[in-house]
Amino acid sequence: MADVQAFRALHYDLGVVGSLQSVIAPPYDVIDPQQRAALAARSAHNVVNIDLPEAPLGGDAYEEAARLLDLWKRQGAVVRDDQPALWALQQDYVGPDGRPLTRRGIFARVRVEEYGPGKIRPHERTHPGPKEDRLRLTRATQANLSPIFSLYDDPQSAAWSAVAAEIDPDNPWGQATDADGTLNKLWRISDGAAIARVKMTLGDTELLIADGHHRYETARVYAEEIGGEGDHRYVLMCLVALQDPGLTIFPTHRLLNKVKEPEVQQKLGQYLREAFAVTPIEKAQLRPPDDTHPPTPLTMGYIDAFHQQPYRLVLKDQALADAALADYPEPYRHLDTAVLEALVFKGVLGMTEDDIAHLDGLGYSRTDDEALELVESKAFDCAFFLRGSPVRQVQEIAAAGVNMPPKSTFFYPKVPTGLMLNPLS
Repeated sequence: MADVQAFRALHYDLGVVGSLQSVIAPPYDVIDPQQRAALAARSAHNVVNIDLPEAPLGGDAYEEAARLLDLWKRQGAVVRDDQPALWALQQDYVGPDGRPLTRRGIFARVRVEEYGPGKIRPHERTHPGPKEDRLRLTRATQANLSPIFSLYDDPQSAAWSAVAAEIDPDNPWGQATDADGTLNKLWRISDGAAIARVKMTLGDTELLIADGHHRYETARVYAEEIGGEGDHRYVLMCLVALQDPGLTIFPTHRLLNKVKEPEVQQKLGQYLREAFAVTPIEKAQLRPPDDTHPPTPLTMGYIDAFHQQPYRLVLKDQALADAALADYPEPYRHLDTAVLEALVFKGVLGMTEDDIAHLDGLGYSRTDDEALELVESKAFDCAFFLRGSPVRQVQEIAAAGVNMPPKSTFFYPKVPTGLMLNPLS
């Protein structure tokens, strides 16, 4: 059973920092240098200064993060709650597909466990680099600076109903609109009965990590390093019900940049024509419609930097995927990212797990426009435009005990960093 608890959050004092708007930031791994500079200029207390630290004069960035967090505490810009609480988050947003939606989540601390049935499951493989970075930051600051985004099964919406009864919709503790236009509203939930009901509901369901695998694996390593019992045995999570009507998954497109050699181009082109039904399309059609009734054959948009003619690719025979992924369970053999990786990246181009893990010849893009621009500018040689994975498919694959390829899912919107921190000491 997942051990979900209220916690004494470390959070901004809005009377000191002015507004939540000025101090939150996107997750560290989607911030480029220009965005970081803009966020840091917004407020001396913007969380980007500690979550994506830069040390002056070439010093240690992690030590600088710890120094700043300690300074903010002494200034009263960041304070810790006296009593444990849960926090309710409502996100009003417009998705990349243009639909207005609302997603609801509950912030809690969750005991760090080994992955396993009935407890906590991953759904994607991870890259090694970010884990070392987050571990060094955790050691220095002794806090979770950004939450892990996890999903739980709650068909009756019992957990959200418990906190919703304590919410005044017109009077949030704080609110902020992020760069994507998402309105984030936050409420502190301190009622003991509501907390008990949430704990009971979530204690009966396993948690599926949707976003933040690196941070969770970092938390496991850190907990073992410290040893014994204490706050370090828990990690900050934002928990969203699988049945939440605002829960959506968007695709992450794949780009390749080692397809310049004529023989490689010829080999790839020949295989795509043999294995896929190929149809010319317009650039606006590169991202295929999502698969609303899976499983259907792998369907992608494709464009290369040489001819710049977009195509729709549809796998001719599922038996090709079944053969290439014969050692994997049936739901995984219908996963677009897995089939593309097995048939094309590994099968035709000879890429290894190490190539994929270290992005050797591979890139990702979360937006249609960016992926197209990267090919048209010849920063990458070609792009595969993918569909979003249905939530049910993610559940089935996780339940089968296998992890998806990296960046198989893009849960939108992101949960901002800086809404609260979880102290580990």
